[in-house]
Amino acid sequence: MKMTPSIAACLALAVTLAACGKQEQKTVPADKAASAPTPGAAAAAIMLGKGVGTVTALNAQTGKITLDHGEIPELQWPPMEMEFAADPKLLAGFKADDKVEFEMSWDGRSGTITKVAKVP
Repeated sequence: MKMTPSIAACLALAVTLAACGKQEQKTVPADKAASAPTPGAAAAAIMLGKGVGTVTALNAQTGKITLDHGEIPELQWPPMEMEFAADPKLLAGFKADDKVEFEMSWDGRSGTITKVAKVP
């Protein structure tokens, strides 16, 4: 069979494009498999922010605090009321209507209070 130059060029292009789409397969040892990232999963960037707000609800036993907070520029958030997770020990001594300053982390889905203090 005689191949014309245009058919040969198309076949070469098809093989090249197919090779571009292939990714190297890596074998993960069994002891590391549980912590290995799933293919295609992007690591969520943790963002940090600071704010001032008022405690509107609190459950120190479950580590949940709801804050009516002002703007959080680092996250480009407007003022809003939102529930956050926190270490229950961090919430000891706080109650509804307390004015607070706080630091938090945001993973793209949920926020965690990492530091909180009453505002005099």
